[in-house]
Amino acid sequence: MQFRHLRYFVKVVEAGSFSRAAANIHVAQPALSQQIGELEERLGFTLLERSSRGVRATSAGEVLFREASEILRQLEQLPGIVRSSSGEAEGTVNLGMATTIAGSLAGPTIEACGNALPKVTLRFSDNDSETLQAKVEAHTLDMAVVFEDEFASIFSRRPLFRQRFFLIRSEPLPGCTGTVSLHQIAKLPLVLPGRPNQRRGVIDRAFAAAGLTPNVVTEADAVPSELSAVRSGVGSSILNSGNFSHIYRGRDFAAPLLIEPPLFMTCSIISSSDFPLTHAGEAVKAVVIRFIEDHVGAKNRPGAELIA
Repeated sequence: MQFRHLRYFVKVVEAGSFSRAAANIHVAQPALSQQIGELEERLGFTLLERSSRGVRATSAGEVLFREASEILRQLEQLPGIVRSSSGEAEGTVNLGMATTIAGSLAGPTIEACGNALPKVTLRFSDNDSETLQAKVEAHTLDMAVVFEDEFASIFSRRPLFRQRFFLIRSEPLPGCTGTVSLHQIAKLPLVLPGRPNQRRGVIDRAFAAAGLTPNVVTEADAVPSELSAVRSGVGSSILNSGNFSHIYRGRDFAAPLLIEPPLFMTCSIISSSDFPLTHAGEAVKAVVIRFIEDHVGAKNRPGAELIA
């Protein structure tokens, strides 16, 4: 077995088809199919289920995909680890950031890392926290800045700040200035993430503790979709951020209302507890922590409280 077999297999699974993978890695499709066939013969397992709609990994293929991705990640980082072991951080680092943070902080964070670590190549990804956590667990991300409510032991974490929840509406809520109660929110149509979702869990528990039932009229998979529904007047949303000017213009929404009693989620930077970060990874982590703490400490994020 050679590293190219693993690389080709990972690319096919990621692409979902031989033709797309062949185009992505500039290899003829018959040659790519032959390489995967050799890999299956060597391991003695069928690794891919083939159909007219593409391919997907079998149960054995899923195991190989997970392990091969980690092997290739370590192989990719090896030159940087060696070069930076005795001096300046060098190499490639994969960083993820939750969408509700990335919209305003992705660019400045990338710039801060570039200025502090000129020999480090940063690969950046933004998504919802649950997806980013899964990628850190699968070792396709080295670290991620996420919002948490449940603190899984599979991650090494540094809590950064607590973020309060806001009610987001397209029009002002009559009789409310600055804050709104759960009893008032219970009377409104809501657009919320579907279950399972940690933010939804915080919201559901808060309503249950107050003896209330949220009036959820629409469930959305992503924050931009929630905001689009709110902007169109479908309903209000409950979000752990009060500023969405990076997605829509400020006049598209009424002033956000802090929810009383307060609801919180914790923003943490997480990495795998099984594999230590490289020297370059630790350097990026330090820059990201310092940058976010400076940003929150300067009161640039409404509803955020630094964690000592």
